[in-house]
Amino acid sequence: MMGLYATVMEEITRYTGLSPTAFFTIGALSVLVYKTVCAMFVDPEDFRNLPPVVNANFKLSLLNSNHSRAKAKGPVRVGEITEQELRGYDGSDPNRPILMSFKGHIYDVSSSRMFYGPGGQYAMFAGRDAGRAPALVSSKPQDLDGNLEGLDDSELEILQDWEDKFAERYVKVGQLVPRSTRTLQSESCGNKILENQNEEGNGKAQ
Repeated sequence: MMGLYATVMEEITRYTGLSPTAFFTIGALSVLVYKTVCAMFVDPEDFRNLPPVVNANFKLSLLNSNHSRAKAKGPVRVGEITEQELRGYDGSDPNRPILMSFKGHIYDVSSSRMFYGPGGQYAMFAGRDAGRAPALVSSKPQDLDGNLEGLDDSELEILQDWEDKFAERYVKVGQLVPRSTRTLQSESCGNKILENQNEEGNGKAQ
């Protein structure tokens, strides 16, 4: 038995050039690396052979995760809002979308947060009606508004080109309305409520 062992050791040294200890150490490490790498990947057949309960729970958690991501990425319709309300969508609140406006048309630019979010190259446009600045190719604070007075035809053409590109890439989610319009709408709604309450009161009195 000892003779066989000695013969095997000699053959290992002769064919590999390694001592028996080094040979078996390398072999053990190779097996360990193989098992570690295999554990990093799941064969499709192994996935199908998971116990039914584990398989179902895994698929359900994956579905919920994908649904949550899809829901988070979906555009949020804001309808008619004022410019002051638009300021709240400048990317400073991670739970809110990033919006900006061209000529009163509001677009959701959240998919380009790295550009329009805080610290981004175009962050100054977020939460603004930025029509004038792109038309003038300007980043001056005084040009970050929707006032288009004084722009010539070429500048208006530049602005239209910008808006066309935005309409192709981003979803329109709302419309800017003047503050006075929102105030009048609120007052009108309030008056209608009072009228309805008065009519109900008169009906009960009769």
